[in-house]
Formats: sequence, C-alpha cells, structure tokens
Amino acid sequence: MVGVLKAVLIAIVSVIVLILIMQLAFFFPFYMTVVIETAKLANIAATDNYLKVSYLADSEMLLRERPIFNNTEFEITVTNADGRNAVGFDNSLIYEEDEYLADNFKPYLQRGEPITVTMTAEYPIEVILWGRPLPLRPVEVSYSVTTIGLRYYKDLDT
Repeated sequence: MVGVLKAVLIAIVSVIVLILIMQLAFFFPFYMTVVIETAKLANIAATDNYLKVSYLADSEMLLRERPIFNNTEFEITVTNADGRNAVGFDNSLIYEEDEYLADNFKPYLQRGEPITVTMTAEYPIEVILWGRPLPLRPVEVSYSVTTIGLRYYKDLDT
C-alpha cells in the first residue's frame, strides 16, 4: 500500500514539474515581448525627449491584442532625469509656443538628458490539476531601458 501511494505521489509531483516546465517555455516569449516593446518605446522616446500619448496608447493596444497579454496586468512608465512623467501631447508645438509655460510643466528635457522607459507585467502561472486551478501567484517581471534624448529644444533654458 505504501508503494502504491509513493507511486501516485511521484506521478503527481512529476506532472506538476512538467507543467511548470511548460509554463517556463511560455514565459520566454512573454518576457521577450516585454523587452522588445520596452526597447521600441525607448527608441521612440529618444527622438523627441518624451513619449507621445498616441505611441503609448498604440503600444498598449497592440499588447492587449496579443493572446498572452489579454488577461495580464501591465504598466508602462516613462520618466525624465528629474523623475517627472515624460509622456506628453502629440504636438510638441503646444509646449514650445506657450511662452508662459514653465519648464517644469513640459514633459521633455534638453538634449543629452536621460529618459527611462520601464514596463512591468505579471505573468500568470496557470496549473490545472483534476479540473481545478491551483492557486499560484503570478510572477512579476520588469524591464527598464535608459536612453538619451536627441532633440534640442530652443524653448528650454540650457
């Protein structure tokens, strides 16, 4: 009787290990998507020294269309060197033409200042055993890219 119970226990543990290995195989494309999207947004943010709202919305929409990100919580943050949010309007002339707008209300800094793009997402681990899902915590992954702004703005003090 003890031998049968050991065999059943070993079978259950080996099935759980195989399921976790399969989850790891699906985790790699999930993480690579996080890395590629973060690098793409950092490249776009470097051209204008801030990220435009339309690019951020397009990226979030494209991620929501992917099956693995359908029911996943993720957050994209873009910050300047001084810690301010670096997401702004699509038309930068709004900031440049308003001579009364202080520099700290503009989402961009001068050329050469760092911009950090961070994407944080939760990878859901789903293990179903005997028709019931096991309660496992999702794995939170984060990837961050720091880039340098390339555009020179005449309206900013140097």
